[in-house]
Amino acid sequence: MFPDGLVVDNRVRLIELVNEARLPTIYPFRAFASAGGLISYGLDFVAVYRLAAEYANRILRGEKPEELPIQAPNTFEMVINLKSAAGMGLTIPPTLLARADEVIE
Repeated sequence: MFPDGLVVDNRVRLIELVNEARLPTIYPFRAFASAGGLISYGLDFVAVYRLAAEYANRILRGEKPEELPIQAPNTFEMVINLKSAAGMGLTIPPTLLARADEVIE
């Protein structure tokens, strides 16, 4: 599922529809898995906000913004919702569970 405003704003209803149809879906943000989605894989927003705070600190200490390097996020997280998997009749392989940052039971 792509992370646009329509999807994010209506995530609860979309998750209900997808789960009722038993369609395994990977979502872009942790909030989707927390709301009942099967799997989320996306940016770790805590790390992104921490990086933004570091940049703000550097600017407030006198560094020029145009001299700061452009950085892309490099921390991603995967959350698996086992309750949703069970509701769809799916078994998540142990190797995938081991790679998850969080497993919701």
